[in-house]
Amino acid sequence: MESSASLYEVKNHVAWITLNRPDNRNALSAELVNGLYEHLQNALADTSVRAIVITGTGPAFCAGADLKSPPGSSISGGGNAVPFADVLKLMMRADKPVIAAINGAAFGGGLGLVGAADIVITADIAQFSFSEVRLGVIPAVISVVVIPKLGKHLATRLFLTGERFNGADAVRYGLAHIVVPAAELTSEVEKEVQALAQGGPEALKACKELIRQIPELPIDEGFEHATAWSVKMFESEEGAEGMAAFREKRKAKWIGD
Repeated sequence: MESSASLYEVKNHVAWITLNRPDNRNALSAELVNGLYEHLQNALADTSVRAIVITGTGPAFCAGADLKSPPGSSISGGGNAVPFADVLKLMMRADKPVIAAINGAAFGGGLGLVGAADIVITADIAQFSFSEVRLGVIPAVISVVVIPKLGKHLATRLFLTGERFNGADAVRYGLAHIVVPAAELTSEVEKEVQALAQGGPEALKACKELIRQIPELPIDEGFEHATAWSVKMFESEEGAEGMAAFREKRKAKWIGD
C-alpha cells in the first residue's frame, strides 16, 4: 500500500516503511502518522515479513511534528487520527525486530522513532536535536522511549539545550548502534537484516519481551521470570529445531537458502 505521505514495500521478507514528505522534511503530519501506523500493522500481520525498516526520503529522516497538521489531529475533518504515542507503542511491542535507518536529520518527534526502534543505524551526516524547547514546548511523549536509552544525565542536558549532535554522537549517547557513511546506509541495514534472519522468529519475539520486562523486576523475581522463560524456550518446537540443526551442522528451518 502507498500513500502520498508514506511508502510501503516488502522485499526479501523485510517490510520497508519510508516517510515520504521530503518537501516538509518528513514532518509528522496526521496523514503520515496514520500511514505509518497502518504500515506497521500490515507488516506485523504479514507472516512472510521477518523484520521492519523505517527510513525517510530526501535530506531528512524526520523533522518532528508538522505544526500545521500535528499528529493526532483530525484527518481532512474526518477524525480517526492516530496518536503518535500509539505508533511508538506499536513499534516497542512489535513481535518482529524494527530497524530505524536514519538517512538525515532527526529532530523532535523524529527522535521518538529512533528511541522506539530496536536497532538504529545512522548515516554519519545525520543531525539530531531535541529541539522542542526552542519552540517553547517539551519532548514529552518521546521522553518515554528516549530517556531509558539516554539516561537522566544526558537527557537533562540534551532536552534543556536543544543542542544538535551527529551520528557518531548518537552512537556514543546510546540512541544509535551503528554509524556509517551515508552511501553505505542501505547495505549496512541489509547486513543487519541478514544477521536477524539467523535467529528464530519466536526467539526474537521473546528477546524483545525479555528486554522490556526484566529491568522492571526486583532481582529475585527477575531470576524467577528469566528461568521460566529459559525453560519455555528450550522446550519449544523452535528451540528443539535450533539445537537439532546445531548438532547436525545444518541450517535451521527458519533460515532461507
